[in-house]
Amino acid sequence: MKTLLIDRPGSVSIVERESPSAGPGEILLRLKYVGFCGSDLSTYLGKNPLVHYPRVPGHEISAVIEVIGEGVPEDFAVGKQVTVVPYTSCGTCPSCRRGRSHACRNNQTLGVQRDGAMQELISVPWQKVLKAPGLNELQLAMVEPLTVGFHAVERGRIGDSDTVMVLGCGMIGAGAIIGSALRGANVIAVDIDDHKLDLARELGARHTVNSRNTDLHESLDELTSGDGPDVVIEAAGNPVSYRAAVEEVAFTGRVVCIGYAAAEVSLATKLFVQKELDIMGSRNATPRDFRAVIAYLEKGTFPLERVITRKVKPGEAGDALKAWAEDPGKVMKILLDLTRVSLKP
Repeated sequence: MKTLLIDRPGSVSIVERESPSAGPGEILLRLKYVGFCGSDLSTYLGKNPLVHYPRVPGHEISAVIEVIGEGVPEDFAVGKQVTVVPYTSCGTCPSCRRGRSHACRNNQTLGVQRDGAMQELISVPWQKVLKAPGLNELQLAMVEPLTVGFHAVERGRIGDSDTVMVLGCGMIGAGAIIGSALRGANVIAVDIDDHKLDLARELGARHTVNSRNTDLHESLDELTSGDGPDVVIEAAGNPVSYRAAVEEVAFTGRVVCIGYAAAEVSLATKLFVQKELDIMGSRNATPRDFRAVIAYLEKGTFPLERVITRKVKPGEAGDALKAWAEDPGKVMKILLDLTRVSLKP
């Protein structure tokens, strides 16, 4: 089968690999669309410390069931459209023992620690396959990236009395905006790109702030009557936004960290104590988050065409990653189109 490969930083190729089969307890999937995640861009740029080369990227999956292995429950059927939970769990580490297997110490995410889904076929355990009959093949590829933001909302214990600031309005931030708005929170979206801020309003943000040309502190003072937001979700992965999260959050507020900052961040730790902050990491997503996103997408209100920046054929993937790296602010979601299964460069 044809497979998209990041051979080394800056190099993408299409290679021939042996097709997988469906073993006992497994389902063989034929891929339709696979989204490029920010982690895939980091792999392309050589900045992902979890990746060894060569690597098949991709874990944002839209697929159809091709073959069902022995021992798979009968409610899975050939031809059904599905998505996939792309994480593994060991079952024995502290996270798994606490029932938080999404944050497994030994997790291997598709396309990161192990080869991913940017290929014609992939075989996965049936427990990782999610049926969503109400979603089309494009919506299915949106499920996993949105779950990450939904999980941050869950971690932040967000309710309808909260004012929530989301720092970074890319795909992960979009999930956090949607999840917060669905809970009735007053959402303030912050980014440096007006296009993403316009989309943030459509997704449920009541207020937007372009922090490139507006003083963030002054804007928040006005919007929160000087108190600051109750919850800040850091989804930008930038030292500046990490510092802003701690400095701007309200006293006794919550800070939820999703983004990976490329450089170490110097923080005024006295604010941790003075404000008595809850500072939490947020990693991957739980089955509950996946179900919540699927239910949201089934409503049909998600602006799919505005969020999808472009669909590319496999032979165009290298150029798409290069363009994304050169101008990241213009990209929400790039999808690899495998529907024609003619994976020629």
